[in-house]
Amino acid sequence: MEFLHPEFLYLMLPPVFILFVLLLTQKESQAKFFAEEVIQKLRVSANTLTLKARNGLFFLMALLLVIALADPVISEGEVEVQAKSADIMIAIDISDSMLAQDLYPNRLKLAKQKALQFLREERTQRVGVVAFAKNAYMVAPLSFDHAALGFLLENLDTDSITEQGTDLLSMLEVVNGASKQDTQKYILLLSDGGDASDFSQEIAYAKKNNITVFILGVATKKGAPVRKSDGSFIKYKGEILISKLNEKVANLAIKTGGVYIEAQNGAQDIKAMIKAIKSHVKQKEIRSQKIHKYIPLFYYPLGLAMILLLVATSSMSKRRSVAVPVLLLLAMLHVAPAQAGVLDFMELDKAKKAYSNKDYKTAAKIYQKYAKQLDSSQSYYNAGNAFYNMKKYDNAIKMYERVVFSNPEYKANKLANLGKSHAKLDTVEHLEKAKKYMEESLKIKDDKELQQDFQEVVKRLKKKKQQQKQKNNKQNNKDQKNKQQQKGKGKQDKKDQNKQNKDKNGKNKQKKQQQHKKEQQKDVKREKKEEKQQQSSGASKQKKQAKMSDAEERKWLKKLDKNPSTFLYQLNRNKKVTGYENEKPW
Repeated sequence: MEFLHPEFLYLMLPPVFILFVLLLTQKESQAKFFAEEVIQKLRVSANTLTLKARNGLFFLMALLLVIALADPVISEGEVEVQAKSADIMIAIDISDSMLAQDLYPNRLKLAKQKALQFLREERTQRVGVVAFAKNAYMVAPLSFDHAALGFLLENLDTDSITEQGTDLLSMLEVVNGASKQDTQKYILLLSDGGDASDFSQEIAYAKKNNITVFILGVATKKGAPVRKSDGSFIKYKGEILISKLNEKVANLAIKTGGVYIEAQNGAQDIKAMIKAIKSHVKQKEIRSQKIHKYIPLFYYPLGLAMILLLVATSSMSKRRSVAVPVLLLLAMLHVAPAQAGVLDFMELDKAKKAYSNKDYKTAAKIYQKYAKQLDSSQSYYNAGNAFYNMKKYDNAIKMYERVVFSNPEYKANKLANLGKSHAKLDTVEHLEKAKKYMEESLKIKDDKELQQDFQEVVKRLKKKKQQQKQKNNKQNNKDQKNKQQQKGKGKQDKKDQNKQNKDKNGKNKQKKQQQHKKEQQKDVKREKKEEKQQQSSGASKQKKQAKMSDAEERKWLKKLDKNPSTFLYQLNRNKKVTGYENEKPW
């Protein structure tokens, strides 16, 4: 047997020995005042451990715990452990065509998500990362540190390179140069395939250098335009380019012994790829190491120490004080809150006395408090009775509704009290509820007093309904009468208004006729005066006929102006209206 951590023995055993030597050699406190013979006579005989015996057990416990910490083991010899891995290089296309959004969120982001999932699934494999476009770049060499690889993958974008395009041959050359010592190399390629139609050169290079390519085609056959960072689309000769999946890249995978799978937004594609890689790749030994194999023994001293602890604490000496109050307090803290303590019973007794002395306010307050604390149906019931006697029937109803009794008699009493509380509120709605609760209570338990109350509630409910019906009828009659009066008044007002308008129109018409008559008289006088002047000047009859006088002109104008609502006259009413070319609508 040997110890894997012997430093615990050197550092902890000396202090433990010193401490317990002091404890074992000290005298009991009573020895300062009494002789040993007197103490033996005064001590009550009991099957308990002495102070020295108990301290001795604690010393053994401490010793065993230190031994357990030192980790005792039995050696089983050396075992050789080999670390094997199939080195896989992840190659991600970061050309501008990977920004197309035919796959969500775009091809490049989806490719990075697939690569990250591959790292999470294949934790035992050594993985490297290569990014490529027109040229290829080593992002991370082969490593088991998948967390660092994941960080580098997440920060890959098309801005990482200066030359655009897709050159798979340069990527194969970089992978081959990074692992020249390996006889067989594996690549997981995530790309849309670029624009090349012939991959014979890449296939030949891969076969020559023992490179197996597994391809995840990250694009769709329908394709999509490529949006740049400024929001515009990439154009060629003035036309927007549509980037599609190059299915011919599958030849590179198939002819090098790999697998070709088209990417999807789900996880099925990468899982299928991982399964295919596992079935194709051959793991190689990276390194081997010899380790010692041990049988642990620490639980033996640890288990023995626990047994000694039980023995030492199973019977406490009566000569030593024990913190009983503290233990009781801890026990009380773990009591379920629904159980009432001694103080609760005292408070409830106080509420009971207050109820007996008709101090219903104090009783209701205490009962309601403990009903909420303990969720006690009996406390809710008592609180409801207190509120009922205080004539606070709404509060009483709320308390009764929260009561749940399984005993039929208690349930009948609760329903009866609910009915009485509703009856006290004396409305049609509350009386109907009172009738309902009283009926349910009488079905459970026959009570003569409740039966009388029930009959009284039925009478009052019937009377209330009749009064309400009469009141509604009176209100309807009153509303109908008011409506008829308003209708008759409206007719009379309309008749008076028409009469007033008629009288007003008659007066206006009469006034206009008088004004017209006066104007005609003035015209007649003016005509006579002009005729008299013409006769006196000796004008010939022919000139009179050739020229119209001012009076006649005014006369004809009056006859033409028959419609006072307008001052325009359409003279070409029968003329056909035609448009012209390029005529504007306005």
